[in-house]
Amino acid sequence: MKRNHNILIAVLTGLAIVFTISACQKSFDPKSYAPKKPAPTFGGYSASSQIEADSLVAYWNFSSTLTDSISKLPGTASGSSFAAGIFGQAYQGSLTAYAVCKSSPALAALQKFTASVWVNTTPPTTGLLDYFTLSNTVNFWGNVEMFFDNGSTNTDAHVRIHLSQSGTDNTFAAEVPGCFGGWVNLIFSYDVTGACTLYMNGKSVATGTAGTLKGPLVFQNVGNIVFGCTQFTTVPSQTAGSGSQPWAANLPGKIDQVRVYNKVLSANEASALYNLENLGR
Repeated sequence: MKRNHNILIAVLTGLAIVFTISACQKSFDPKSYAPKKPAPTFGGYSASSQIEADSLVAYWNFSSTLTDSISKLPGTASGSSFAAGIFGQAYQGSLTAYAVCKSSPALAALQKFTASVWVNTTPPTTGLLDYFTLSNTVNFWGNVEMFFDNGSTNTDAHVRIHLSQSGTDNTFAAEVPGCFGGWVNLIFSYDVTGACTLYMNGKSVATGTAGTLKGPLVFQNVGNIVFGCTQFTTVPSQTAGSGSQPWAANLPGKIDQVRVYNKVLSANEASALYNLENLGR
């Protein structure tokens, strides 16, 4: 009897061990023990804020504010609002809306620069659509003026960028497909050699010059920053050089993550900036 009793205890103990091991195996979730993969980097950067941080002289993220995050200078909405952006919130325009923001001494002193802007809009139907301007209070065009020109279509955007040097106006022109109907990132740079580069979604889509412009930029009569229309479309006009024109309209779409650097970003940095902002980083 004693032998049978010992055998029974041994069997029951073995079964308990088997069931315990089985239960542990069933409750083990490999995913919970897997090491967390690091977020991918682009060009050695893991966040957009890391890219040439010391050269960033203006940044509008439009997170319920028109204030420049670098200079802390404010802006004023004229019919514009905020809506969902490429990440966070964005400037939301309309056929009558725009925003005017104070410009900083750092912007007025630019000799070369890179400007990055996210835009989500339809092609112009009643007039050109301006998405960024550093105004000139005397001349017709701003010291910097960026817009989609009349004649743009769903498949072909006529991108025009005016640059001022000591009061003379110079134009960079590019025909860029795929700019409308969704978010696109446009990065433009000007170097003192006269070289201009336009990137769309991290890839160079146009290079050249703004006419015969070369050398450091020299801005004059520097006024406000304007989002959503030309400098002469605001009420009152930002310039004594002109009032509103029938061939210039207000941008009805969205603008987001506007960054201005006082240096020329490399192709690697432009690509990294696009990819990181596209991921909300």
